[in-house]
Amino acid sequence: MPSEANLDGIFLLGKMVNHIGKTFVGDIVRWQDDKGFGFIASAELAQEVFFHISEYRARHKRPHVGDKVVFVLVRNPQGKLQAQQVQEWQFVQQQQQQRQRRQRRQQQQAAFSAKQQFNLLAVVLIYGGLVGWAWQGKLPWAIVVWYGVWGIITFLWYGKDKRAAQSGNRRTPENTLHMLSVLGGWLGAWLAQTYLRHKSQKISFRVVYVITMVLNIALLWFLKSQAFFGLI
Repeated sequence: MPSEANLDGIFLLGKMVNHIGKTFVGDIVRWQDDKGFGFIASAELAQEVFFHISEYRARHKRPHVGDKVVFVLVRNPQGKLQAQQVQEWQFVQQQQQQRQRRQRRQQQQAAFSAKQQFNLLAVVLIYGGLVGWAWQGKLPWAIVVWYGVWGIITFLWYGKDKRAAQSGNRRTPENTLHMLSVLGGWLGAWLAQTYLRHKSQKISFRVVYVITMVLNIALLWFLKSQAFFGLI
């Protein structure tokens, strides 16, 4: 009849068998460098787990007692439990952090691309509205051309200022960029801030930009409501 100690050992071994294929974190508690094998202890497992140097993954480093590692619990061809894919905990953490940073960059890029598409669509719809008004005779075609020309000029001026900022050359005063928006170039400024990534993070500039956009729209609406364009 099996002794109580043997029964406990069988019970613990059965629990460990249920963990086969899972990943664990542990510490190297024994290591024989001349023979190339050692044992890992994990708080989640009841017994120490054997591992061989051939399963150790590290950057130009051999195992040492006390090293924290990540491993997969497997059963070898002889039916014994051992650790495979043993890796340094610090290296695994660095790899995870790098993956997380890549994922964040991908998410940020996806959000930025979606914002670009939205802003481009908004500008196209606004300019399309101006064309529609002109088509219906509610707005002179000269005004449509005016917004188009000033939009292009403003976009190019933003590009010039961005290149100056990158090369350390003389910058365009912010008041000049705002004046271009007031004159009707705010659609080009909108696209420049989105696609050139220029002046898109500075809150104070963005606030004044929105004010210039509102002023221009208000002026256009006022002139249209006063039938000013009918005199042109």
